[in-house]
Amino acid sequence: MNPDNPIQIAPGLRIRLCTEEDFAQIWPFFRSIIQAEETYAFDPAMSEEQARHLWLQLPVKTYVVEQDGLAQHGSRILASYYIKANAAGPGSHVCNCGYMVSSAAQGMGLARQMCEHSQQVARALGFQAMQFNSVVSSNKVAVQLWQKLGFEIVGTLPKAYRSASLGLVDAYVMYKWL
Repeated sequence: MNPDNPIQIAPGLRIRLCTEEDFAQIWPFFRSIIQAEETYAFDPAMSEEQARHLWLQLPVKTYVVEQDGLAQHGSRILASYYIKANAAGPGSHVCNCGYMVSSAAQGMGLARQMCEHSQQVARALGFQAMQFNSVVSSNKVAVQLWQKLGFEIVGTLPKAYRSASLGLVDAYVMYKWL
Protein backbone atom coordinates (compact mmCIF):
# COMPACT_ATOMS: atom_id res chain seq x y z
CA MET A 1 0.00 0.00 0.00
CA ASN A 2 1.23 3.46 -0.89
CA PRO A 3 -0.20 5.68 1.89
CA ASP A 4 -0.11 8.71 -0.41
CA ASN A 5 -2.55 7.25 -2.96
CA PRO A 6 -6.28 8.01 -2.64
CA ILE A 7 -8.49 4.99 -1.95
CA GLN A 8 -12.12 4.67 -3.05
CA ILE A 9 -14.17 3.38 -0.08
CA ALA A 10 -17.66 3.62 -1.61
CA PRO A 11 -19.21 5.19 -4.71
CA GLY A 12 -18.41 8.89 -4.52
CA LEU A 13 -16.33 8.52 -1.32
CA ARG A 14 -12.56 8.34 -1.02
CA ILE A 15 -9.84 8.67 1.58
CA ARG A 16 -6.92 10.83 0.51
CA LEU A 17 -4.11 12.88 2.01
CA CYS A 18 -5.25 16.12 3.56
CA THR A 19 -4.06 19.43 2.15
CA GLU A 20 -3.71 22.77 3.93
CA GLU A 21 -6.70 24.01 1.93
CA ASP A 22 -8.87 21.16 3.26
CA PHE A 23 -8.68 22.50 6.79
CA ALA A 24 -11.24 25.20 5.99
CA GLN A 25 -13.79 22.37 5.67
CA ILE A 26 -12.46 20.41 8.66
CA TRP A 27 -12.45 23.34 11.08
CA PRO A 28 -16.26 23.67 11.49
CA PHE A 29 -16.75 20.05 12.59
CA PHE A 30 -13.46 20.02 14.51
CA ARG A 31 -14.59 23.09 16.46
CA SER A 32 -18.04 21.61 17.09
CA ILE A 33 -16.55 18.35 18.41
CA ILE A 34 -14.11 19.97 20.81
CA GLN A 35 -16.64 22.54 22.02
CA ALA A 36 -19.10 19.74 22.87
CA GLU A 37 -16.56 18.43 25.43
CA GLU A 38 -17.78 14.83 25.13
CA THR A 39 -15.04 12.97 23.25
CA TYR A 40 -11.80 14.95 22.83
CA ALA A 41 -9.51 16.32 25.52
CA PHE A 42 -8.66 19.38 23.45
CA ASP A 43 -9.17 22.91 24.74
CA PRO A 44 -12.67 23.95 23.61
CA ALA A 45 -11.34 27.50 23.16
CA MET A 46 -8.59 26.34 20.78
CA SER A 47 -8.09 28.72 17.87
CA GLU A 48 -8.28 27.65 14.26
CA GLU A 49 -4.53 28.11 13.89
CA GLN A 50 -3.81 25.98 16.98
CA ALA A 51 -6.14 23.29 15.62
CA ARG A 52 -4.50 23.43 12.20
CA HIS A 53 -1.08 22.96 13.81
CA LEU A 54 -2.29 20.04 15.95
CA TRP A 55 -4.18 18.28 13.12
CA LEU A 56 -1.95 18.98 10.11
CA GLN A 57 1.57 19.80 11.22
CA LEU A 58 2.33 17.59 14.25
CA PRO A 59 1.24 14.26 12.70
CA VAL A 60 3.22 12.18 10.21
CA LYS A 61 0.20 12.24 7.89
CA THR A 62 -3.38 13.49 7.92
CA TYR A 63 -6.20 12.16 5.74
CA VAL A 64 -9.70 13.21 4.80
CA VAL A 65 -12.79 11.36 3.69
CA GLU A 66 -14.04 13.26 0.69
CA GLN A 67 -17.43 13.04 -0.99
CA ASP A 68 -17.67 13.97 -4.64
CA GLY A 69 -20.06 16.81 -5.21
CA LEU A 70 -21.70 18.22 -8.25
CA ALA A 71 -19.17 19.68 -10.67
CA GLN A 72 -20.00 23.27 -9.75
CA HIS A 73 -19.81 22.57 -6.00
CA GLY A 74 -16.62 20.51 -5.86
CA SER A 75 -16.06 17.93 -3.15
CA ARG A 76 -17.02 17.97 0.50
CA ILE A 77 -14.88 16.81 3.44
CA LEU A 78 -16.93 14.56 5.73
CA ALA A 79 -14.27 13.29 8.13
CA SER A 80 -10.56 13.35 8.88
CA TYR A 81 -7.88 11.52 10.82
CA TYR A 82 -4.20 11.89 11.65
CA ILE A 83 -1.47 9.37 12.34
CA LYS A 84 1.68 10.03 14.34
CA ALA A 85 4.15 8.23 16.58
CA ASN A 86 2.73 7.84 20.07
CA ALA A 87 6.16 8.35 21.64
CA ALA A 88 9.74 9.01 20.59
CA GLY A 89 12.81 6.80 20.48
CA PRO A 90 12.23 3.28 21.80
CA GLY A 91 8.44 3.82 21.70
CA SER A 92 8.30 5.15 18.16
CA HIS A 93 7.09 1.83 16.72
CA VAL A 94 3.66 2.49 18.27
CA CYS A 95 1.43 5.00 16.51
CA ASN A 96 -1.51 7.07 17.65
CA CYS A 97 -4.46 8.26 15.59
CA GLY A 98 -7.28 10.72 16.09
CA TYR A 99 -10.51 10.52 14.09
CA MET A 100 -13.25 13.10 13.61
CA VAL A 101 -16.48 12.70 11.66
CA SER A 102 -18.76 15.63 10.81
CA SER A 103 -22.28 15.50 12.25
CA ALA A 104 -23.62 15.34 8.67
CA ALA A 105 -21.79 12.03 8.15
CA GLN A 106 -22.58 10.30 11.47
CA GLY A 107 -23.77 6.73 10.99
CA MET A 108 -22.15 6.28 7.55
CA GLY A 109 -19.42 3.95 8.84
CA LEU A 110 -16.65 6.47 8.22
CA ALA A 111 -14.93 5.96 11.60
CA ARG A 112 -14.62 2.24 10.79
CA GLN A 113 -13.31 3.02 7.29
CA MET A 114 -10.76 5.49 8.65
CA CYS A 115 -9.59 3.13 11.40
CA GLU A 116 -9.16 0.27 8.93
CA HIS A 117 -7.32 2.60 6.53
CA SER A 118 -5.14 3.97 9.34
CA GLN A 119 -4.03 0.46 10.28
CA GLN A 120 -2.91 -0.16 6.69
CA VAL A 121 -1.13 3.20 6.63
CA ALA A 122 0.50 2.42 9.98
CA ARG A 123 1.93 -0.83 8.64
CA ALA A 124 3.12 0.89 5.45
CA LEU A 125 4.89 3.52 7.58
CA GLY A 126 6.60 0.84 9.68
CA PHE A 127 4.52 1.09 12.86
CA GLN A 128 3.97 -2.19 14.70
CA ALA A 129 1.15 -1.23 17.07
CA MET A 130 -1.53 1.40 17.53
CA GLN A 131 -2.54 3.01 20.82
CA PHE A 132 -5.42 5.29 21.69
CA ASN A 133 -4.40 7.18 24.82
CA SER A 134 -7.74 8.48 26.05
CA VAL A 135 -10.96 6.95 24.73
CA VAL A 136 -13.77 8.46 26.79
CA SER A 137 -15.69 5.59 28.42
CA SER A 138 -19.06 7.27 27.84
CA ASN A 139 -18.35 7.29 24.08
CA LYS A 140 -19.84 3.79 23.85
CA VAL A 141 -20.06 3.77 20.04
CA ALA A 142 -16.32 4.41 19.69
CA VAL A 143 -15.34 1.96 22.45
CA GLN A 144 -17.43 -0.81 20.86
CA LEU A 145 -16.14 -0.05 17.37
CA TRP A 146 -12.49 -0.09 18.44
CA GLN A 147 -13.08 -3.39 20.24
CA LYS A 148 -14.72 -4.89 17.12
CA LEU A 149 -11.62 -3.82 15.19
CA GLY A 150 -9.35 -5.70 17.59
CA PHE A 151 -8.35 -3.03 20.11
CA GLU A 152 -8.19 -4.03 23.77
CA ILE A 153 -8.71 -1.86 26.81
CA VAL A 154 -5.33 -2.13 28.49
CA GLY A 155 -5.89 0.52 31.11
CA THR A 156 -8.57 2.62 32.76
CA LEU A 157 -7.88 6.16 33.88
CA PRO A 158 -10.47 6.79 36.62
CA LYS A 159 -12.41 10.03 36.23
CA ALA A 160 -9.81 11.33 33.76
CA TYR A 161 -12.28 13.12 31.47
CA ARG A 162 -14.70 15.91 32.36
CA SER A 163 -17.74 15.36 30.13
CA ALA A 164 -19.94 18.41 29.66
CA SER A 165 -23.07 16.30 30.13
CA LEU A 166 -21.96 13.58 32.59
CA GLY A 167 -19.26 15.15 34.72
CA LEU A 168 -16.17 13.07 35.52
CA VAL A 169 -15.97 9.80 33.57
CA ASP A 170 -13.26 7.21 33.02
CA ALA A 171 -11.00 7.18 29.99
CA TYR A 172 -9.53 4.05 28.44
CA VAL A 173 -6.14 3.32 26.97
CA MET A 174 -6.78 1.01 24.01
CA TYR A 175 -4.10 -0.92 22.16
CA LYS A 176 -3.69 -3.21 19.16
CA TRP A 177 -0.62 -5.03 17.90
CA LEU A 178 -0.60 -4.66 14.10
